[in-house]
Amino acid sequence: MSASIILLISACIYLAIGVPVAFALGLSTVTALLVSGNFPLLVLLKETFTGIDSFPLMAVPFFILAAELMSGGSLTEVLLRFAGQFVGHRRGGLGYTNVVSLTFFSGISGSALADAAGPGSMLIRMMDKAGYSRAYAAALTASTAIVGPIIPPSIIMIIYALADDNVSVGALFVAGLLPGLVIAIAMCVVNWYVSKQRNYKGDDESPTRQQILETTWKALPAILLPVIILGGMRAGWFTPTEASVVAVFYALICGKYVYRTLEWKAVPDILSRSALLTASVLLIIGMSASFAWILTIEGVPQTVANWIVEMQLSPWTFLIVINIFLLLFGIFIEPLPGVMVLVPILAPVAAKVGIDPIHFAMIVIYNLTLGMITPPVGGLLFVTSNVSRVPLSDLTRELKPFLWAHGVVLVVLTFVPALSNWLPHVMGFK
Repeated sequence: MSASIILLISACIYLAIGVPVAFALGLSTVTALLVSGNFPLLVLLKETFTGIDSFPLMAVPFFILAAELMSGGSLTEVLLRFAGQFVGHRRGGLGYTNVVSLTFFSGISGSALADAAGPGSMLIRMMDKAGYSRAYAAALTASTAIVGPIIPPSIIMIIYALADDNVSVGALFVAGLLPGLVIAIAMCVVNWYVSKQRNYKGDDESPTRQQILETTWKALPAILLPVIILGGMRAGWFTPTEASVVAVFYALICGKYVYRTLEWKAVPDILSRSALLTASVLLIIGMSASFAWILTIEGVPQTVANWIVEMQLSPWTFLIVINIFLLLFGIFIEPLPGVMVLVPILAPVAAKVGIDPIHFAMIVIYNLTLGMITPPVGGLLFVTSNVSRVPLSDLTRELKPFLWAHGVVLVVLTFVPALSNWLPHVMGFK
């Protein structure tokens, strides 16, 4: 039996019995190495360290740290007030505030889980006190948090660019802006419909022009972070990795000296949380690299590529098949290892079929991210259920209209390539 077959079977077994994804990938690699006897066990160590030995990968811990610093500096409250002033007075106002706030916060955190656990938990409590169904508030939060990995800076996009040499981090960052905006609009549409059906009211009074100007001015430093990152990269002032360091210093200055809410005594806890999250991300990346190495050395990507090319699928047919496959795959596997394992196999095939690599990247990232809110395994559902104290069954029931909305966005993203690649090409990214 070949090492790749042993690898895939053992991975399925480990995942089925509840082994965490990172360890399941590592253990299945060890199993394949031991049973097949084709390679020494040293391969696991070598490829694990090779997988994380990358200069662009240094951006991950710094972006994580920047997000923690901004959160520690009471940024959440600032963004809530900024978003609420525009939409809070409308029917379903707090629902719109939820969507807008999480979208802005996505431009800082780059993580769906951080969005749901941070500002998301606060928004759920606010909506509950205002008379919204707590389960509905949790479903809206989980569905909107999907924007986190789509809008830059996105950790998943950094990892994708490492797995596919045909796209750059900067191009993917820019490519996520329009799809992220479309997702936010889709969530607002669902909130409008549900709020109309259930008569969820907004605030009684709308803010004055003076109040709007004051709130916007206060929120401006926080909102400018994604602009500085993308603008600096486009202008050639710094690389994505250097941009992450700039983001850290900018977040520190904003929290300590602009908003004056970040205390020095809180920094050790922030560093500790950042280190823990970074370690978990790098562990997944390293184990995924060794897992993917066996597949590559066994010729699985080439076999799959040749098989699909021989089928003579049209680009659109190929994308439909890929969408179905990724949606099913994403139910059981987290986005990060999914990107590490699948992209080296699928990206070359997509290129041979004639699909724009940026367009394909956005389809892969969106599909795998959707798996986080797809029952029965979605990790984002468990996080949201925990922070909101809403039973998973109630959360899943309220999730249905949002899943339909995400399905519509996925169709649009698939069949309108310009939504992904127009802006990167206009801005000169390749």
